[in-house]
Amino acid sequence: MSDQSNPFQKCYKKLDSGHAFYDLNELHDDRVKKLPFSIRILLESAVRNCDEFEVKSSDVENILNWSETSKNQTEIPFKPARVILQDFTGVPAVVDFAAMRDAMARLGGDSAKINPLVPVDLVIDHSVMVDYSRSPEALEKNQGLEFQRNGERFAFLKWGAEAFDNFNIVPPGSGIVHQVNLEYLARVVMNSTEEGTVLYPDSLVGTDSHTTMIDGLGVAGWGVGGIEAEAVMLGQPISMVLPEVVGFKLTGRLPVTATATDLVLTCTNMLRKRGVVGKFVEFHGSGCATLSLADRATIANMAPEYGGTMGFFGVDQKSLDYLVRTGRPREAVDVIEKYLRANGLFQDYSEEREYSGELMQLDLSTVVPCVSGPKRPHDRVAVTDLPKDFIDGLSTPATSFKGFGIPKEKQGTVMTVSFHGKDYDLTHGSVVLAAITSCTNTSNPGVMLGAGMLARNAVKRGLKVAPYIKTSLSPGSGVVDAYLKKADLLTDLEQLGFYTAGFGCMTCIGNSGDLDPEVTRAVTDGDLVVAAVLSGNRNFEGRVHPLTRGNYLASPPLVVAYALAGRVTIDFEKEPVGTDSQGTPVFLRDIWPSSEEVSALERNCVLPEMFTENYKKVLHANKRWNQLAAPSGKLFAWAEGSTYITNPPFFQATEINPAPIESIEGAYCLLNVGDSVTTDHISPAGKITANSPGGRYLIDHGIQPVDFNSYGSRRGNYLVMARGTFANIRLINKLMDGEVGPKTEYVPTGEKMFVYDAAEKYMKKGHPLIILAGAEYGSGSSRDWAAKGPALQGVKAVIAKSYERIHRSNLVGMGILPLQFPQGVDADSLGLDGREQFSIDLKRGDLSVGQKVTVRSTSPKTPCFDVIVRLDTEVELTYFKHGGILQYVLRRLAA
Repeated sequence: MSDQSNPFQKCYKKLDSGHAFYDLNELHDDRVKKLPFSIRILLESAVRNCDEFEVKSSDVENILNWSETSKNQTEIPFKPARVILQDFTGVPAVVDFAAMRDAMARLGGDSAKINPLVPVDLVIDHSVMVDYSRSPEALEKNQGLEFQRNGERFAFLKWGAEAFDNFNIVPPGSGIVHQVNLEYLARVVMNSTEEGTVLYPDSLVGTDSHTTMIDGLGVAGWGVGGIEAEAVMLGQPISMVLPEVVGFKLTGRLPVTATATDLVLTCTNMLRKRGVVGKFVEFHGSGCATLSLADRATIANMAPEYGGTMGFFGVDQKSLDYLVRTGRPREAVDVIEKYLRANGLFQDYSEEREYSGELMQLDLSTVVPCVSGPKRPHDRVAVTDLPKDFIDGLSTPATSFKGFGIPKEKQGTVMTVSFHGKDYDLTHGSVVLAAITSCTNTSNPGVMLGAGMLARNAVKRGLKVAPYIKTSLSPGSGVVDAYLKKADLLTDLEQLGFYTAGFGCMTCIGNSGDLDPEVTRAVTDGDLVVAAVLSGNRNFEGRVHPLTRGNYLASPPLVVAYALAGRVTIDFEKEPVGTDSQGTPVFLRDIWPSSEEVSALERNCVLPEMFTENYKKVLHANKRWNQLAAPSGKLFAWAEGSTYITNPPFFQATEINPAPIESIEGAYCLLNVGDSVTTDHISPAGKITANSPGGRYLIDHGIQPVDFNSYGSRRGNYLVMARGTFANIRLINKLMDGEVGPKTEYVPTGEKMFVYDAAEKYMKKGHPLIILAGAEYGSGSSRDWAAKGPALQGVKAVIAKSYERIHRSNLVGMGILPLQFPQGVDADSLGLDGREQFSIDLKRGDLSVGQKVTVRSTSPKTPCFDVIVRLDTEVELTYFKHGGILQYVLRRLAA
């Protein structure tokens, strides 16, 4: 049925299939054809949802006039079709919903109003760890431990699936959220079997930054903070600045030696140099047609690493072929094609479109094998240059993104480890962890089969991986396991130690488990810079493993290659990866499979019925999940003393009317940090140490260190998470004068202590807190606890040189004011070291978008300076005045 209140009723048309849609051609506006595809999706949403209240006809005009309005920070609303969650970010979202239901009841409202109004899918993929590896029992043992550790969390999620409508859970062991989304959940066009249903483009937001992977299928999707996702679930449109769209033209064809991983690392490096934060990136050109859908998804996946909101590919014939190949019904795909062609949303590579600024271009034939590291995903290094890059890094200061700070006299350190009755030497650059992991690559049959074929060729030559190297395989879906078995490659991978350890994120998010005690001893006693090589998408300090200071992202075949070599200092052109059973040196080129071999195997072994069979049973295949008992009822019964699920304080004091905004007076600086501080630095997802504030809390509540689990798994307990904020062991805080770790100075006395302990002292004394930061503050994962945690530590504002998009939004969502130094100014240039006190005039809440406010400090050099208020839309101003986005929604629903 059409909406008679919609002023664009004239656009309401029907296909010959009987399905209705809002036809952009009926706008009779020549500007539509010049719009990038990604902007056309925003336009369609605005036309279809226009009600002159939440979405106005002026919003439609602003999108049509995108070439001009995108230059002026123009605000538009966007209503995504659905929301996707993973369990680390999904648990706190469900906790918030449960707490909001309690608050709604307390305020006298209808608690049932707290309910998702759009389809929500939660895929449990972040909890399984690589406790066991290199054995046939690894998968079963790791899955058993996953339920043993997370039973309470899983039961809570199971309660949520029953308590809330429109809320679907994909159980543990099913795969990685973005791969499951690509292979199963994505619709491309929202549809149903009912005749007359309105068709419209599939779109989504997700509480994981790599939600962008779905952009490779032509579905507009990006990561948001959990707080913003919850608002979308409750029917709120996203208020967003109409983005610039950077056009990235691809030409040519990848050479036979290069993989999609090499391509995405190349693109990431190029786009970071260009600067695309807050922008859409749209790939086009004849080169796109040469890339498989999986290759496109790999490129789209790493949009957060190159800084873009999206890395978008329009739907073309290969997209439709992929849908059929992954088991989607042919009839549904036919409707998708008819709709997209009718509405001008089907990719035409000959069509000229407008983009923002200078066009970027890449000839695919120039891509060479590469890795990224050792500390950032956009620091691309050609494989041929890695030995020199690593060795140079030993002498470079550890504060550099390339450096390790090892004194010259210690660069030749050799430590011997005894393993299985044999001695092995470990040196700087030794590989101790090799993981085929992450949706970025395990979703791509080409690179997965390539890794398997490389393993097969290595096994045939009698090559082995040293037993002290922790090797693992964690496919993003059960389909990967099926086609590796059909290709008879799984046993070859297993012979090199790459046994399936689980179906989840695992090493990619730091769930890599412990190294062997002998290896741990050698690394720590020798202060060795050892390496992890993984097919993941992030390698920030302390993320992959606490002991691996050199962390390199690589394609699955290169992961196998470096595992065979045992070190990242190898020159593959000149040095063999090993010696065969006849004593003959074996070079990587001798065992590297050809692209023709890989393509032929993919055609024969990756079959539609594999996807159909896998996903037909996906919701009920996990016996442990099926047997798990869960609470019932619309309101959650909070268990007193739980260390996993607690009622958060965010809504317990919420009243119908918000309190007035007050200026920040006499604030101390909790931390003074530099550039590229990530959400991993702010709120780590990995290991909880016994001597940390979070560890002490758990011990005080009867939890032994062996049962700590990870910070990510404890995100339903605000008491643990507040203590885990700024708990990263690689945190560099200028107040600590060179000491690295999760500590700060309590400025009034000069004492050095854990960040949480200092925050507690400040709060007890009634002192508000701020954070001083450099550029790209909050880069990395879309982690809402990186905003919730500082809020619970008493942080009222952050003053940074620049912000990553999602984190800035999360700060606003939690009522923390993001402030930005003017261009060319930072704390250092102002002579601020963080030991001053600060007062910020907030004009009694009478703020405007992009306004400048004055900060007064006790520094004699800089008694006052101006900063920019990074509340970027009128809606964000409203959220801030309410103390956060969810407080605003709660008050609106309770009114």
